[in-house]
Amino acid sequence: MTAAVAATGQQSDTPVFTHQKKGRWLDHWEPDNTEFWESGGKLTARKNLIFSVFAENLGFSIWVIWGTVVTSMGLAGFDFLAGLGKGNPTAVSNALLLTSTPTLVGAALRIPYTFAIPKFGGRAFTAFSAAMLLIPTLGLAYFVNHPGTPMWVFMILAALAGFGGGNFSSSMANISFFFPEGKKGAALGINAAGGNLGVAQTQLVLPLLITLGTHIMAKDAAGYRFGITLSVLVWVPFILIAIFGALRYMDSIGTAKADGKSYKLALTNKHTWVMSFLYIGTFGSFIGFSFAFPTLIKANFPDLAKIGWITTLGNLAFLGALVGSFSRPFGGWISDKVGGAKMTIYVFGGMAIACVLIMAGLKAKSFPLYLIAFLLLFVLSGIGNGSTYRMIPSIFNAEAKKYAAEHGLDLVDAAASAKRQAGAAIGVIGAIGASGGYLLQQALRLSNINFHSMNPAFWAYAGAFLVMAAVTWFCYLRSSFAVARVPSLAYANV
Repeated sequence: MTAAVAATGQQSDTPVFTHQKKGRWLDHWEPDNTEFWESGGKLTARKNLIFSVFAENLGFSIWVIWGTVVTSMGLAGFDFLAGLGKGNPTAVSNALLLTSTPTLVGAALRIPYTFAIPKFGGRAFTAFSAAMLLIPTLGLAYFVNHPGTPMWVFMILAALAGFGGGNFSSSMANISFFFPEGKKGAALGINAAGGNLGVAQTQLVLPLLITLGTHIMAKDAAGYRFGITLSVLVWVPFILIAIFGALRYMDSIGTAKADGKSYKLALTNKHTWVMSFLYIGTFGSFIGFSFAFPTLIKANFPDLAKIGWITTLGNLAFLGALVGSFSRPFGGWISDKVGGAKMTIYVFGGMAIACVLIMAGLKAKSFPLYLIAFLLLFVLSGIGNGSTYRMIPSIFNAEAKKYAAEHGLDLVDAAASAKRQAGAAIGVIGAIGASGGYLLQQALRLSNINFHSMNPAFWAYAGAFLVMAAVTWFCYLRSSFAVARVPSLAYANV
């Protein structure tokens, strides 16, 4: 019941909701109504969350698939990647170009995918976005068996894999409509974690399947082509299940509306752009290094190929995305206790140190030091993802309260407006942050081309992380809350 009904003791006019397993259009959805939620709304929301997590996990899996596939394509007979395991600069550059392309496309799709849910419905668009994953998977499975295929064809397929990155925004937007305010954070956290784990999952499973394929055939180019084909086609049945599950069991909320006005106001708020810059450093690092990590290990430590079990496990590259995914919730939790801005400064300082340790590992040719330093970087980027996301609603809420106090506005209305603007800003910040993964990989590629070394790129990263720490302090920690120096925005009637 609503608060007004509970206070008067009158019966709610809202019909009791009936949960159904089969998907449908929901013409009325009121999750914040306790009677509505407990009578069946809760079961329907959880049902949609389960299928959403499954589809989003596959989206991340296909998005990151090129990060692992490129490490075996040279051995499969593709000359433009030959010598990657020996650090060939041209092969390393081409590999980073192929792994960074999906990152850029996925980032670009995040905003339009967010608006697609209210327009097409969660059920139809989840099925569509899952079906789009069949194009890059089946295309790669076909063309990888034609060694004469030019690189530009694979660039197109890598770009199409970027559709998996857009799935994150549509999935998050869809689930946000299903849950009440008090449970939305946990539901979105589960949804995001399920997607992020797809990165580690792919980087663990693909090398195993490629190794299995070469053992079934032979350890020659044809064997590697078979192994890559096997590692790609294994996702097809799961994609088909995701499509069927979405069409059969997911629901669409007819009353879900895109909040275009809040998006426009969020775009004019300087905090949106400051936080986008900071999120490039956290999420951009997580996704960029996740895509590039298998290539970096293979190029910098070719002797690992002599250790069978390590190469079978993809040179342990999956550990990076794994620890980064699990550390993200910790970042939000600890930020609740010490403050998001303070935690973010610590994160950027630690990431700069991790970059120095990575260079030390390269100089000493020590794979254990290199791996530990990278895992530290991944853990910190995950914590930073949580702490920066925690900062966004706090910033908008503090600014709204200040504006309301100065202009005599109702604090409740101002807080509601801030919440909507923060939600819109998160979509923009997420898209720009993901594009940071592309910039990071391009910096590695250009450093390798121009200096035949990764060190200049890592020095640049360390410097950038320190700049981001300084920006965080300057904007949010110089006083108890630095929004007082930011021009106020129109929070009324948003």
